[in-house]
Amino acid sequence: MKTAPPFRADHVGSLLRPREIREARMQHAAGALSADALQDIEDRQIARIVARQDQIGLQAVTDGEFRRHAWQWDFLQGLDGVVLAHGIGAISDRNAAPRPYIKVIDRIGFTQHPMLGHFEFVKAHTKLVPKMCIPSPTHLVSVMRDWRSVVDPAIHPSLEAVFAELGPAYRKAIHAFAAAGCTYLQIDDCNMSFLCDPAVQGTVRQRGDDPDKMLHGFAGLLNDALRERPHGMTVVMHSCRGNTGRGFASGGYEAVAEIIFGGIDVDGFFLEFDDDRSGGFEPLRFVPRDKSVALGVFSTKNKYLEPRDLILQRVEAATKFVDLDRLCLCPQCGFASTEETDRLTEDEQWAKLAHIVEISGEVWPN
Repeated sequence: MKTAPPFRADHVGSLLRPREIREARMQHAAGALSADALQDIEDRQIARIVARQDQIGLQAVTDGEFRRHAWQWDFLQGLDGVVLAHGIGAISDRNAAPRPYIKVIDRIGFTQHPMLGHFEFVKAHTKLVPKMCIPSPTHLVSVMRDWRSVVDPAIHPSLEAVFAELGPAYRKAIHAFAAAGCTYLQIDDCNMSFLCDPAVQGTVRQRGDDPDKMLHGFAGLLNDALRERPHGMTVVMHSCRGNTGRGFASGGYEAVAEIIFGGIDVDGFFLEFDDDRSGGFEPLRFVPRDKSVALGVFSTKNKYLEPRDLILQRVEAATKFVDLDRLCLCPQCGFASTEETDRLTEDEQWAKLAHIVEISGEVWPN
């Protein structure tokens, strides 16, 4: 049993939104429900699922991201100079349908953020470790959309100009969460995993960018955000290739492993390993001996419970590259990247998390 995060059985953060919250958000958007009434419903449901995480044996709990529409937009649009827009043009726009994306309209900064209050609510409702999950700063200029369509070139003529403001803004955010009592922070980054995919690399080149230079820039941005991070705060990085049925990219971590695992100043990595598109464990040889790895060998895309013997075999395979004492178990991603996600029922979700706790108890007996 580990007494500090990441824990032997952990999860990525988002949970399926109950019908009551979905309906309340729609009513609020239509003007039929006040903001206070919506918050009361969210408070009640979050208190319920925090208690449920405790009941099934997790050591770190989240609010399930119940107050967010999506894992990334709600946080990013809370930064100074950033708004939510709608348009087309992302790699993932399969039918050229307008979809939300982030747009930078002014200087980027951090003054205050509603998610500080979201974290404080969880902290006040648990004796376990409250975990805060925020998107990586790289998602302000995701590889899935040409960054030139996101920024105003008169203000930010280059990626370097964006990063010069974004890193310090994130540093302020991280210190603000620490001041609110956060000791366990997860940074969700898909961009670097997307760059594993030769097809994504090709699209990036067609837009006039160098994917290798972009990868190094992303790593530098994340390290700048983490510079002078608060004492006593554990920071982990979650990385996957998209949480839809087939995801947005494929390819093992080999192409990016040395830069990500060996070069980013976090305490551990939550990594997608639930299907063939994630590749093998060999890239884990680049993980330094002072960092942990949570193996995302359980899928949030399927309701079935992964066979116990298969999980034990996969853990054993991973120990060829990372010592068992530095490994943990987790799902490959959250259960609900957006509020609409409903591939599983809530009972199936809890069964999956309980399954992870049970198997972790076999791998690492108390």
